[in-house]
Amino acid sequence: MTDTSRTTGPTTGDAQRVAAVTGAGAGIGAAVAELLAARGYAVVVSDVDLSAAEQVVERITSAGGTATAVTVNAGDEQDQRALVDTAVETYGRLDAAVNNAGLGAPVNRLADITPEQYHRAVDVTLTGTFLGMRAQLAQMERQGSGAVVNVISIGGLRPAAGMSPYTSAKHGVTGLTEVAALDYADRGIRVNGVAPGPIDTAALATLSEERRHAEEQKIPAKRLGTPEEVAKAVAWLLSDDASFTTGAVLTVDGGASLL
Repeated sequence: MTDTSRTTGPTTGDAQRVAAVTGAGAGIGAAVAELLAARGYAVVVSDVDLSAAEQVVERITSAGGTATAVTVNAGDEQDQRALVDTAVETYGRLDAAVNNAGLGAPVNRLADITPEQYHRAVDVTLTGTFLGMRAQLAQMERQGSGAVVNVISIGGLRPAAGMSPYTSAKHGVTGLTEVAALDYADRGIRVNGVAPGPIDTAALATLSEERRHAEEQKIPAKRLGTPEEVAKAVAWLLSDDASFTTGAVLTVDGGASLL
């Protein structure tokens, strides 16, 4: 991780919880960071695009919250360790972590996917989540408490034609989530996942109105979800209201995974 972090707002006291969010420069990650800050967390906002992370920090601090922006390549072990170090050095601890960073690949049949496309998706989405949790859980174990939420997608619960790299990576994240929950359940640390369905993010904003309507009609709820709806599910899983919940994968998909 390059030395490009920026801190805005007051440092935290012992009573304030501290969260780190990856892939938080836009979409679901940004919504999670902003909601956690609104609920009183000091948030380390990380993204491979520092300027995007800084914009999220600006919104948080303008609203009276506390946040720090850092550059993190999710698939880089040093970056993931440095993210945790930033949280501890800046705010004193790490209470919550959200592993949201992920990449897909062009939709294509398996034999037409290049090894480079496959490895890129897996390196960021699956290996990145492993490296993130490895650093996060070590810190939380030292503290004796913590909560992790991995953003998985319904692609990690069922197959999707033409999406072998993404589906492989997200299924792997589901498995990592469940194993980590077992590994740390007796250490005061909970590990859960959320599985969003079709969400109204920048990726879907490029669709024509006709195509967008067609996608909405495939969902039992007949609409796309919002990043804010996913963020609320994440915040619940991190909260004390979910104190006996670990190893769960909560779908946020308008019923899409039931089809």
